[in-house]
This record gives sequence, C-alpha cells and structure tokens, in this order.
Amino acid sequence: MDTLIALVNRIQHACTVIGDHGTDAALPTLWEALPSIAVVGGQSSGKSSVLESIVGRDFLPRGSGIVTRRPLVLQLHKIEQGRQDYAEFLHLPKKRFTDFSMVRKEIEDETDRLTEKSKRISPVPIHLSIYSPNVVNLTLIDLPGLTKVAVEGQPETIVQDIESMIRSYVDKPNCLILAITPANQDIATSDAIKVSRQVDPAGERTFGVLTKLDLMDKGTNALEVLEGRSYRLQNPWVGIVNRSQADINRNVDMIAARRREREFFTTSPDYSHLANQMGSEYLARILSKHLESVIRARIPRIASVINKNIDELEAELARLGRPVAVDAGAQLYTILELCRDFERVFKEHLDGGRPGGDKIYMVFDHQLPLALRKLPLDRHLSLQNVRKVISEADGYQPHLIAPEQGYRRLLESSLHYFKGPAQASVDAVHFVLKELVRKSIAETQELKRFPTLQAEVAAAGNEALERFREDGRKTTLRLVEMESSYITVDFFRKLPQEVDKGRNLAPSTVERYAEGHFQKISSNVLSYVGMVSETLRNTIPKAVVHCQVREAKRSLLDQFYAQLGKKEERQLAQLLGEDSELTGRRQQCAKRLELYRSARDEIEAVCWAV
Repeated sequence: MDTLIALVNRIQHACTVIGDHGTDAALPTLWEALPSIAVVGGQSSGKSSVLESIVGRDFLPRGSGIVTRRPLVLQLHKIEQGRQDYAEFLHLPKKRFTDFSMVRKEIEDETDRLTEKSKRISPVPIHLSIYSPNVVNLTLIDLPGLTKVAVEGQPETIVQDIESMIRSYVDKPNCLILAITPANQDIATSDAIKVSRQVDPAGERTFGVLTKLDLMDKGTNALEVLEGRSYRLQNPWVGIVNRSQADINRNVDMIAARRREREFFTTSPDYSHLANQMGSEYLARILSKHLESVIRARIPRIASVINKNIDELEAELARLGRPVAVDAGAQLYTILELCRDFERVFKEHLDGGRPGGDKIYMVFDHQLPLALRKLPLDRHLSLQNVRKVISEADGYQPHLIAPEQGYRRLLESSLHYFKGPAQASVDAVHFVLKELVRKSIAETQELKRFPTLQAEVAAAGNEALERFREDGRKTTLRLVEMESSYITVDFFRKLPQEVDKGRNLAPSTVERYAEGHFQKISSNVLSYVGMVSETLRNTIPKAVVHCQVREAKRSLLDQFYAQLGKKEERQLAQLLGEDSELTGRRQQCAKRLELYRSARDEIEAVCWAV
C-alpha cells in the first residue's frame, strides 16, 4: 500500500526542489495534480499538537495568538529502522537538522524573514521534509489558524486574508481536508467544519479530528460527534488526546505521549469501544490508506498531466535550443552552423522564398525609371541655355557647319545628370539589403540565443554591404562616364539626312544663329540623351546586381569567417555567451522534464507491480 504514497511523496519533494509547485501558470503542474492534505482549524484548536503526534517529534512553534503565520508544507518520508531522524528545509538544501528544537527555531526565523516579527501572515510556504522510521509517507500542509477578529498589530483584513489563504488550498479537488476541532467546543461553531462544508459539502474529502477529549467537563463526552450522529462525514471522525502544557513543559517525549493516549482510550468508559479507531497513530494510518486509494483513482489524471507537460517541455527545450558546447572545436562548429542558417534565410529573402527581395526589383522597375524621367533635361536643354552653351563653345570664331564643341558640351553636361539616379539605385538596393540582413538575423531562431554573436554577424554583414555598395557606386558611375567618354557618332550622322532630307546641309550664317537652329540642336541632344537613358536603364540594374546582390549572396560573411578562424577559445566562448535568463529557463525546463519523465517511469513501474 505504501508504495504509491512513497512514490507520490518523492515526486512532490522533487517538485518543491525544482520549484514545480504552481509558480508557472503556463503549465498545469504535477504538484497540483497530486493529492495533498491541508490541516485546517481555529487558533488554539490543537493543530500543532496533532501534527507533532503524527510525526512523533516536538518541532513546531508554540504560543498564543497566530503562531503559524506562513503555510508549512510538511513532507514525511519513512526510512529504514535504526536510522536517525533528521529534517531538511527547501531554503537550506545542504543543511541537515537532527536537533528538532533547531527545526522549531528555523521555522520561526524563516517566518520572521517575510513577516518581520509582526503579526502579519504571508502566503509564501515554508517547505520542510522530515525523515524518520516512525512516520508514514504523507504530505501535510499546516495553515494559519482561523480567527474571528483582528487583534492589535494585525491588519483589519486578517480574518479574510487567512480564509482566502486556506481556500486557495482546500478549493482544489485533490486536497484532503484535516478539519481540527476541540472537543470542548460546540461542533456547530467549528471554524474548520465551516470551511470544509463550503468546499466539500458532501464530506467526501474531509477527515474530522476532535482534540482535547481529556479536557471535556466531567459527565460529558463527544460520542455524538465521533460516531457521526452530530455531523456526518464520508470518512470516520478520529479523537486525539494531545500533550498538556504541563507535559510540554516537562519535555515529555512523543513515545510516552502516544502510550498515554492509547491508555486514555482503552481505559475510558466512554471511548473504550472505539479505542482501536482513535489516536494519532490511527489517524496517520487511515490518512495513509485513504490517500493511497485517492492516488490510485487519480493515476489516469496524473499520467495525463505528466504526458502533457512532457510534450510542452520538449517543445520549449527545442525552441530554447541545445546547451552551448564547452570545447573550442565544438564552439566553432556551432558558430559556423548558426552563420550558415543565417545565410540560408538571407538567400531565401533574395530568391523569393521569403518576402523582401522583391523590393530590389521595385528599385529597378519603378524608382530608377521615375528618377530618369524626372531629370531636369528640359530646363538644361532650353533654347536660352543651348544658345549660351553653343556661343561659349564657339568663342570669338563661330562654327562653320555644325557646332561640334557645343554639341559635346551639351551632351557631357546632360549625361552628368545620370550620376544621380545611378547612385540612388545603388543606395536604395544597399538599404534593402541591410534591412534583409536585419530581418534574417531576427528570423534565425537559434541566433537569438547569443546576443554577442548576433551583433557580430550584423556588423560583419553590414560592413560587407558597405564594400559592395562602394563597388556598385564605382561601377555604375563608370557606366555613366563611359557614355560621356565616347559619343555614338552614327546617331548624329543620320539625323541631318532624316530631318533635312533634300536640303542644303550647310546653313547660312543667319540660319546658324536663328531660333530654329538652336531648337534643332536641343532636339538632337535630347534624342541622344533619351537613347542613353534607355541604355542605362538596362545596364545600371545589371551593375547593381552584379556588384551588390550577387556578392551579398556569395560572400556576405567571408571576412567574418576568415577572422573567426583566428579567434582563441576564450573569444569563441564570448561569442556564444547566452542571456542569463535564457540559460536559467533552459536549465529549469530540463530539470522539470527530467522530473516528469522519471515520474512517468516510476508510476508505470508501480502500476505494473501492484
């Protein structure tokens, strides 16, 4: 019988060690799926004495008023006979207590740490594990005693605060309720029964405990309650005889106290017929037996929670990525692998597998043609400017047939305007590529784990793009300069024949300086510039793609790779330095996953065994 309970106890203990007890709202925790026992009662109802009787040790703080001011999660672990009892606190994982008076002091100190020696309460639990041959495997939660009024030093909301804290535990369907009521108090006024009736009206998960039976007035007894006639529960009522204050003062040990408790029931004329169903030892046994049946009934639910959490945690660990390698070779391999993943995403953006590369085409198909159309050629080739340029080119001696020097000056100055759209195309594509580098880094999931490497890759990528932009700028400007360097003369040789067909090709001096003459020159230059514009509209994109886009695909991180091979192990480790929060999250997930897998295997093994 004890096998299942011991298993659940181990799992609950593991949950507390790794913090899997309701702190992560994203997942249903294993702690919440496992049954537990909450000890509920009014102040001075004997809760502490009942717990100490179950444990067989004197270890809880005592006093008047609210003594229990933080929940105490008490896990009892049965160990082999002959071994010494000891206790451990979750907040002091490496310290083992064998002196239980020091356990009491540590509970008091840890309580004061949060409540600052006031009469306030705190919902933050203290986790205590006790290992002894004389206990049964149980998890008990000792809660602050219910009270009816606030006393001096307590907040006015203390009554509601305590009730809310207790309800946060007993509302859960997996929580058994140990309702402690003094026998010398009317059961109708019991604080513990009032709470249990609200959350468990059928009494299916409530165990009623009557304390202080030895302090009842002579001639009275509690048989109406103990036999279930006064207030019926699905589980039996259990009577307890606690140590008196005089016993506590004389340091009467628990073994002697248990013996005296047994004697009280066996010799009592009122309770002797119930003696085998009374006392703290019997209470511990029936709690253990009932808990085992509850666990067995809830195994499918527990298994479901475990499997769901395993799936969720495996997915979370996959998202967080593998732990970082420690040797230089593995670190270098990891960095190269991450960089290749980034380059793959970057190329997908350019090649159309992901959005973004189409913006480069928009530069060539929309921005460049629009910029070419908006060039101020009409103003530059106005009649007034053409006359001025031609006259200046002629100097003191007018041209004889055609103003060749004037033509060349007009063509060179007109073609100079194409440098602006050429450089603008280079810059526009550069900014698209920079944005794609940024997006690709953001979309490389594994790279997010390493901020330093992420920054280095971004810097290396942007530095390479700057070099590619400079190459693109030089190449496109060279295309424009090539058009200025050599004029296609055949274009002009054909013009007079097409425009002045059948006329005298040598205009008179009057015609040479007439308005129509300059209009004809402007038209001819504009026609040639239009031809060059069409040429550059096709060649500028080719140069930009060749110098910038193609090189970005081929060698974006080449210099970074060259520098990477020269880095020392310490520098590689720095590149793979993770955010501490991410590292902590992975470690926590790994611990929880290990716990859940172990719990699943143990539950399956125990189920097959029983």
